[in-house]
Amino acid sequence: MAKRYLILSLFLILSTQIKAQQYGLFNTKTLFDAFENPAQKAFVLDSSRQYASNFLLPYFGLNAANKGASNFALRTLINGDKYNTTGIPIDNGRNQAYQTSNIYLFTFRIFKSYKDHQELGFSWQMRSDAFADYTNATLVAFDDFKKFNKTISDPFNGNGYGQSYHQFSMNYRENVSKQLAFGVKLSLLSGITYNKIDITSSDLQFNQAAGQLTVNVGGTYQSNFLRAKELNTNTLIPDFKNPGLSMGFGTTYTSKTGYFLMGSVKDLGFIRWNKNSHSIAVPEGQDITVQEGESSNTLQRRLEDLFTSNDQRKGFYTATNAKLDLLVSKRFDFYTPNFIVSKNVWNKGGDIALVNNFAYNEFSVSLSPIYNLNGFMMLGTQAKYQTPNFEFFLGSDNVLKSAAYKQQPDLTNNSYAGASVYMGVGIKFGYTVEHPQNSSYMPGVGDDLDKKGFFAKLFGMFKKKK
Repeated sequence: MAKRYLILSLFLILSTQIKAQQYGLFNTKTLFDAFENPAQKAFVLDSSRQYASNFLLPYFGLNAANKGASNFALRTLINGDKYNTTGIPIDNGRNQAYQTSNIYLFTFRIFKSYKDHQELGFSWQMRSDAFADYTNATLVAFDDFKKFNKTISDPFNGNGYGQSYHQFSMNYRENVSKQLAFGVKLSLLSGITYNKIDITSSDLQFNQAAGQLTVNVGGTYQSNFLRAKELNTNTLIPDFKNPGLSMGFGTTYTSKTGYFLMGSVKDLGFIRWNKNSHSIAVPEGQDITVQEGESSNTLQRRLEDLFTSNDQRKGFYTATNAKLDLLVSKRFDFYTPNFIVSKNVWNKGGDIALVNNFAYNEFSVSLSPIYNLNGFMMLGTQAKYQTPNFEFFLGSDNVLKSAAYKQQPDLTNNSYAGASVYMGVGIKFGYTVEHPQNSSYMPGVGDDLDKKGFFAKLFGMFKKKK
């Protein structure tokens, strides 16, 4: 069981910044859309009620994919509870893996004022991003070193990272004019786990006559923990021992011809991991030798000892996986196409998506071909029921691969497996957000129609200076 946990950790913790973002929910005016894209509205005048929340019913999105011969070992482990690398070529064939999640544990949003359609929101999220680029030889090393029967150059060269954290946010949006809106999202972060590995040099020498294997590895590793046993359920509780900050901002513009444009910069921030974290640098030239007859996990243990012997305890900073999103859309009766480009700011990866949304009264479905810039092609689909005061959605950014996930793949490096699912519920309650002229009294909503919002004042000051 311990070995199964270790291997799953390799795939999930050392796993990419390929991050589908539930694109079917963009430009839907759902709570998710409003919290992810800061300038978006969640309320409809004369229809919606004043407050909105998910009432601790999580909005969640989970994505994972893997490309390469490692699909065989990963599927065998998940479906059969056995780690098996039999048949995987022991060479430098490369594998890529990713895992990402975005879970809104709690959301609460207020329609603040009719003037400039001001909305204020608060949310609590748990997020994770992970990436790995690794060789077939790395897979085999975690199974049985006795399968190595030849000399290999650069057998373990690769890199990967994984980061997870809590995000407590405040959103604010308003209309600057009838066509233009701005929004901002400010967040306080609490880091959960972080791992980053970069193997820059490696060498494997096999001496058949002596029954001996000599391995040399050089590289760096950073983490806020070293062993899985250090993690428990308390690790998930936000304690701000690893604090951070992030911000996002966005804008929307609706042209007179009906085109809708949206742009957002998301999660631009950092986390400071505490002084008990681990920073390891392993220089080249330190050999590990294993002899024929030693146990199959000897190589794993000696590699672990090599890294821990170079451990330094100190704090460090990491960036959050910031993204730049752009959307262009226009509605044609029941059909609304949304063209979306999403690019990671600091890391490799991004998506180009065409979301085709078809609506009939309160029901809608969408079909979304998505091309990931790391070479993945995905097909998303979504079903949604939405009224001004209730919403429910269920979807996947990778529906075909998710449906076929139980199938056992072959051993070719061209094979690709993936899984994705997201869903959520939102409910509005309180007074109806009517135009003041349509309501005799509406506490807290539109009481002062002459009072301008923050962004309207900011733009007013800028115009005066010009």
